[in-house]
Amino acid sequence: MKNKIKSFTAVLAFAGIAILLNSCSKFLNRQPLSATQDDLGSGSGTFEAKALGLYSALRNSGGFSTLPWLDFNSIRDDDAQKGSSVSDGAEINAEFETFQYTKDDWATDSYWGDHFNMIQLANEIIHDADSLKPKDEGSLRNVGEACFFRAYAYFDLLKAYGEIYLPLENFYYTSPNQQIVPNAKPGEIFALIDSDLTVASAYLPLTWATATGNSYFGRLTQGAANTLWAQTYLWRGNWARVIGLCNTVVNSGQYHLDPSFIDIWKDGLNGAGKCGPESIFELVNYVGPNQSPWIAVQWGTSQNVRQGGASVDWNLGWGWNVPTQVLVNAWDSTDPRRNETILFSGRYDGGTATGGYGNTLPAYNPGVVLDQPYWNKKAYSDPQMRQYTGQIGSAGGADWIDHRILRYADVVLMLAEASNETGDGATAAKNLELIRSRADGDSDITRKYVPYIPFVSQTQMRTAIKNERRWEFALEGYRFYDLVRWGDAASILGSLGYSDKSALYPIPQPIIDQFLGKLVQNPKY
Repeated sequence: MKNKIKSFTAVLAFAGIAILLNSCSKFLNRQPLSATQDDLGSGSGTFEAKALGLYSALRNSGGFSTLPWLDFNSIRDDDAQKGSSVSDGAEINAEFETFQYTKDDWATDSYWGDHFNMIQLANEIIHDADSLKPKDEGSLRNVGEACFFRAYAYFDLLKAYGEIYLPLENFYYTSPNQQIVPNAKPGEIFALIDSDLTVASAYLPLTWATATGNSYFGRLTQGAANTLWAQTYLWRGNWARVIGLCNTVVNSGQYHLDPSFIDIWKDGLNGAGKCGPESIFELVNYVGPNQSPWIAVQWGTSQNVRQGGASVDWNLGWGWNVPTQVLVNAWDSTDPRRNETILFSGRYDGGTATGGYGNTLPAYNPGVVLDQPYWNKKAYSDPQMRQYTGQIGSAGGADWIDHRILRYADVVLMLAEASNETGDGATAAKNLELIRSRADGDSDITRKYVPYIPFVSQTQMRTAIKNERRWEFALEGYRFYDLVRWGDAASILGSLGYSDKSALYPIPQPIIDQFLGKLVQNPKY
């Protein structure tokens, strides 16, 4: 596995600044713009260095990989909360846990800025491709990567803010005084996303090993493009398109559920869980001998156990994104995923049987020992890796943990949901069972821990799928937007302060000010 991870070291930090917005699907038919081959250098693709810069931006931007991403995508639901200590990021409690949104704050400004920076980086590649009209496979793969990242960023922004902006086609965006399409409607944004993912699906390889002879673990594939595309159609309730795209991923033969739920999250010395069989898109990190090279992101550090007081033995991270009491109480204690997802202060970590390491955590005692009663076990750091990296008793000691951005379990459950909504209960039950039998560890439908659920009615199966998404993806950042798209957010989150306007966050006021009135604040703010 170490060799697998080392093959990803080509995907290193290299970033540029980009500026143009066009339709990806049109770029081969466009008139030349300004770039020349000499401007761009050489590589496996004309735009290789700039394409690798997209991954660097993903790794180095909080809006994609640390606290701001967790705030928007996880902490707003009923199953996760900020965690950490009371004083650390105290403003987040009101903003994201009780829906008292603010128009100007470090987390919200970072989320917006990091996503538009990614869009700009992708735009530069798309602009240069418009100019050069490359035909070689390497360059087209690079364009596919740019189109994926732009679609990924815009989909995040659309879910978070609703009507954002699109610069007009065919010009460089250099100042807020230039022309934009202000408060573009969701349909306009989805049109760009569909265009981008059409190109990404066509130009990205099925696997990089087949396409290039190099594994490049962590680089985007057709499976990633089609999975993201299915997610966008799930958001729109276009069940037929969800089914078609999910079946394309299934039939590609590139992925399958990991037989062991706990193996998905292993980031130890042997890297057993990195880029596993159900990894469709993963932000890969690596620590080499003597900590060189160290390709890192603070995804794991931001969520690991935080210890208060003078002792630092268990001060393993910043302690954000922790389970709520609601999640602990709601989860059937017979479901193995409960103890494989939740790490309990003051208790034995369960050992290897539940994804632990044979240690007993100190007691919950805020400011003295552990600051929270529960922690995210999916980001629990391996003690051997702490020794290997020298990050012992350090709040910066889990930067080797990967962010599993897209995994095959979501494809399976999207297919189950869309099938149920189109009246195909048999396919819905079949795919639901794939997830539940894996969770139980036993394919026999008479098992008792995670029982088989037969199809009885569309309503019954809909509830079962909703519950399954909750248990399977706990603390991974799915639930808030699931509740919003299902229309369940007001009833489930209302007691926390959620109202209908809470589905969308206000556009950061500095952005409104920068665009001199051309971009209008969300109407409910």
